[in-house]
Parts: sequence; structure tokens; C-alpha cells
Amino acid sequence: MSATTAGGGRIELTDLCKRYGSGPLVVDHVSIDIAPGEFITLLGPSGSGKTTTLNMIAGFTDITSGSIKLGGRDIAPLPPHRREFGMVFQNYALFPHMTVAQNVAFPLRERKVPKAETARRVEETLRLVDLEGMGGRRPDELSGGQQQRVALARAVVFSPSVLLLDEPLSALDRKLRQSLQQEIKRLHQELKLTFVFVTHDQDEAMSLSDRIAVFNAGRVERIGTPADLYRDPGTRFVARFLGESNLFPGRLRPGGVYEWAGHKWAVPDADGTPAGRDLIVRPERLRLAATPGEVPDGANSIAATVTTLSFQGTHQRAELDYGDGSTGSAVLPPDATDGIRAGGRVTAYWDPAHQVLVTPPAEAAPASAAPDPRTIKENA
Repeated sequence: MSATTAGGGRIELTDLCKRYGSGPLVVDHVSIDIAPGEFITLLGPSGSGKTTTLNMIAGFTDITSGSIKLGGRDIAPLPPHRREFGMVFQNYALFPHMTVAQNVAFPLRERKVPKAETARRVEETLRLVDLEGMGGRRPDELSGGQQQRVALARAVVFSPSVLLLDEPLSALDRKLRQSLQQEIKRLHQELKLTFVFVTHDQDEAMSLSDRIAVFNAGRVERIGTPADLYRDPGTRFVARFLGESNLFPGRLRPGGVYEWAGHKWAVPDADGTPAGRDLIVRPERLRLAATPGEVPDGANSIAATVTTLSFQGTHQRAELDYGDGSTGSAVLPPDATDGIRAGGRVTAYWDPAHQVLVTPPAEAAPASAAPDPRTIKENA
């Protein structure tokens, strides 16, 4: 297999719904347009609908309504084996009585590929996943990471246009998981397949994806690139699920003034419409001053107590108490804590350009309700 012979398929999910019996929708009108060769991650907590959506794409779960198209063709009526997708599971799903080579060759044998061609492609694919020379071993002779590499090899050996990955790294320890994340990213770049990846791990989603679809209660709450979603999460749920935030749930007043717990802050780019909004500031955007006089002109600020201060090599982390039960944190350069100590009072401040207004849960509209999901990629 080579990057020149592989190609990614375009997947279009339109108003996709799933209901079990007479219960509520567990997937609620999900619309996502996945470009050929894209690496998209379905991210969300347990029960958010991401795995059910993947299983409907794979054909393991019937849809209730909506459509699934591959290259413009409706594939919802097709059984899994006729969709020709590669699939990688959390538990590897290897045949224990077969060797590594036999496991990888299985999809080719099912497709009646000639023996010589099968042997060539198995050898090439094992080399691709750094398992060259291990074809004669059995799964129980391999480490967890090596078994997952076998599962990856088996999923791509027949040159599918789409690879579906259902939390494939969740059973591995952190160090091995990080190593295999880089392997998966390399495979995507080399093979140029469409990858649809499911995880609940935000760091994994951020490091791997071209785009992320954040699921919440069966809906896609937001779609965008990792950088876009982090900088402008759009809703409180996305802001809290994708990274950390200092959250100030207040109200935007006319004239670009934000009010929270008796504080008033400037919002220079506000549209002037009064509304209930949450103001967030990411921890790395927050700075701490030992005295109020050190706060730069034009900055927004609030008094806080440093509850803990910890050195973490490349940075220092301060946990903050804003009073009335509100807490937050600041990520600071390693040499930026002069006069700041645990238990001490400080002034937390930030540049208004680095704050973001997001929508509270009661007002949040699902991204899947948008008429053209592809526009979210550019504007999220």
C-alpha cells in the first residue's frame, strides 16, 4: 500500500437520528460533512452520542432517520461489509489462534486477493506500522501497543477509503498512548485516508484532528479546528470540555460593559446587544500582579487569593479563589511569580482581546442545526 494508491472518501451525515424503542433520541439530528482525506474526531463525554454515530456510519447500528452518504451515494441500507470501511476497535479484536500475518491478511483473503499479492501487501503494511519481521508471532506474544498496531495494519491493508477508530488507545498507558497517537497521525499523512476517530480525551483530539465535532447530549454542539475551538469555543460546554477556563457567568450590558458579581469589565468588540453571556479567560492568558498598581492600563482585573502555586518545569500553575465559591487558575512563565505565594492576595488581570464570550447552556444551539455544516469549519 502507498499514499499514491490510497484515497479518502467523502462522508455526509444529514439530520442523522437514533432512537431506541420509544426512548429519547440518543443521536439528535447530527449533520457533518467530512471532506476526503480529513481527520475528524467525534469528541464528547460518555453517553453523548459519539460512539452511536460512529456505529451508524460503520453499519453496526441502524439509523432511525436521516442519511449517510459516501461519495454522494446513500450507504445507510448497506450492511457493514459492503461499506468497505476499515475499523479499529478499543479491544483490538484480533484472532488469537492466528499469527500476526494471518490477522493482517484476513481482509484480503475475504476479498479473494491472490496469495502472492496478499503476501506482498501484508509485508508492506507490517513495515508501515513498524512490525516488520513479526508476522510469525501470535497476538499473546505482543505488547498492547504492538497488538494495536496489528489492528491498524489489518484495517488499512485492503486500501479502504475511510478508517473508523473507536477509542483505539483508551486501553493503553499514557506514554504508549502518546507514542501511538504520533503513529496514527503519521499513517493518516502517508495514506491520505479519511479518518473518523472517537475519543473522550480532549488532548488526544487536539493533537490528532483536522477538525473536532464536540458532542453533547446527542447533538453536535460545535465543529471546528482544534485552534478555533480552543480560542472561540462558542458555548460554555465546549469551553469547559475542551481545555480549562476561568469562567465568569455574568451579563453583557449596552456599551460594551460586562458585569459579574459586582465587577465591570470592558468588552471592546461587543455588538452592544444586552444578553446573558459567560465571559471566559484561558489560564495561559491570565497574569498575576502582587499589587494592583502593577496592572497595566486597559487590562480587566479581579482580586483573588492564590490557593496553591506549583512549579511544573516549563511553567508555574496558580490555583485561584475569586470569592463566593468561584475558582480559576493561571498558567505563568516559570519566572513570573515574584512576590506571589500560596495563600497570598493578588490581582488577576488580562488583556480584553484575550477574553471570549460564550453562550450559557440554556441558550446553546447545536451546530448540527446549521444549514451548511462546512461553513462552521471556517467560522467556528
